[in-house]
Amino acid sequence: MALLSMTAADRVRTASGTLVGAPGTNPAIRTFKGVPFAAPPVGNLRWKAPLPVAKWKGVRPATAFGARCMQARIYDDMIFRDPGPSEDCLTLNIWTPAKSAREKLPIMFWVHGGGFQAGGSSEPRQDGEVLATKGVIVVSVNYRMGIFGFFAHPELTKESGHNASGNYGLMDQAEALRWVKHNIKAFGGDPNNITIFGESAGSFSVCALMSSPLSRDLMTRAIGESGAFFGATLSARNLAESEQAGVKFAADQKADNLAALRAIPADKLLDTTKNSRGGFGPNIDGYYFPTSAAEIYAAGKQAHIPLLAGWNSDEMPYQALMGNAKQKLTAERFQQQARERYKDDAGAFLRLYTAASDADALNSAKALDGDLFIAYGTWKWINTHAKTAASPVYQYVFDRVRPALPGKSIPGMEPGSYGAVHASEIEYVFGALDSNKDFNWQPDDRKVSELLQNYWTNFAKTGDPNGPGLPKWPAYSPASIQVMHLDADAKAQPEVSRGRYEFLDAQAARQGGKQ
Repeated sequence: MALLSMTAADRVRTASGTLVGAPGTNPAIRTFKGVPFAAPPVGNLRWKAPLPVAKWKGVRPATAFGARCMQARIYDDMIFRDPGPSEDCLTLNIWTPAKSAREKLPIMFWVHGGGFQAGGSSEPRQDGEVLATKGVIVVSVNYRMGIFGFFAHPELTKESGHNASGNYGLMDQAEALRWVKHNIKAFGGDPNNITIFGESAGSFSVCALMSSPLSRDLMTRAIGESGAFFGATLSARNLAESEQAGVKFAADQKADNLAALRAIPADKLLDTTKNSRGGFGPNIDGYYFPTSAAEIYAAGKQAHIPLLAGWNSDEMPYQALMGNAKQKLTAERFQQQARERYKDDAGAFLRLYTAASDADALNSAKALDGDLFIAYGTWKWINTHAKTAASPVYQYVFDRVRPALPGKSIPGMEPGSYGAVHASEIEYVFGALDSNKDFNWQPDDRKVSELLQNYWTNFAKTGDPNGPGLPKWPAYSPASIQVMHLDADAKAQPEVSRGRYEFLDAQAARQGGKQ
């Protein structure tokens, strides 16, 4: 019996073949890395929907991360443990505490961020081992990005069989979910208990996976950390616009057919597009996205599942929109910018984003930039889902400020003027504080990390983040909207910024989704 248990843990038979994993740093966790979930999207499969992975004979080692998908070096905080970028990148990783295939543990399926241009599943801050010790199986996935994941063209639309092109990266995520649904039982998982979660573009992806008919039946619960397809950030363009961008790109490359485009070496494609950051992204193709995500949610056609979502207290430095790094932001200047930007609505705006003093204006500029970048769109997602889905919703704001090492500051931000910046919750969620040596972690940081791990895994197990010894997190209720503020003294508080989001919502309605 002991031999049977060990075999189930060490060797796993999937639909494609047998995998052999390796023990984690914690011997209670078994890891399976670089597991292919789809055929390599190379050659004639470039810019096609993912196809099933070919079966293999014998035992395949799953002990090292697969290559991350093609990308330029964009974000300095991304550290990888993989062989480097490649088109052959459609792999996933599994961390499981199960000792046999009979345990039926809940699954947490992680989608990394990076603006749909960069990122990968091998980052130490996203390692699933510690989270898996909470009694869940953690899965992380690679997906195509940039021109490789989102290139649209009329000829691609014609050959697709569903009159659409682009969104291959989003389809990769859906294919990985299908792979998990069909295979995770062999790793001790419950295919009917899958929580998808992600940060930034990963959170946008969670929003998309819940809305698309290709994937909305594949998950049980969802967690979104900072981002959704509501508002202007990473907004999906219409198919015709994306196709025309593709036509222009092909003309610039003097490629007059798909064969010529597919013959361009991957490195050259990447080099050609590395300065067009954000130029190739999701579109409303009529297939993956039948209509916009906002319309799908408003019609109640998304997955009706429990949602836990929120954002960080200081998602974007004030210099991004209302400030200038070379020019001090004053109350007078902020008020003038408000009048120029919001015209007849400037008075209403300044009652919400006040500028009674220079310091007040600075705080309002930070709040506005964070709202426009992430908070408003995530808020709109939460509120729309709460209205149209008969499912519990839990809302949070992450307030914990990572303690910088003495003498270290965050570039572009005045010392002492920032809160919890974009992506700073990731190390806490994964229990991976020690993977980041740039911060002077304190006991309270470890307390917050433990708190988030417990909330997130409780939610994955039951659809409710609450549990013994945790501060009470009330579900969303229109009668009394409570937001969980996550810090060392975590507590639920009444929502105080709703007026700001309602103002931005009205502006977006007038301007077709653009603030």
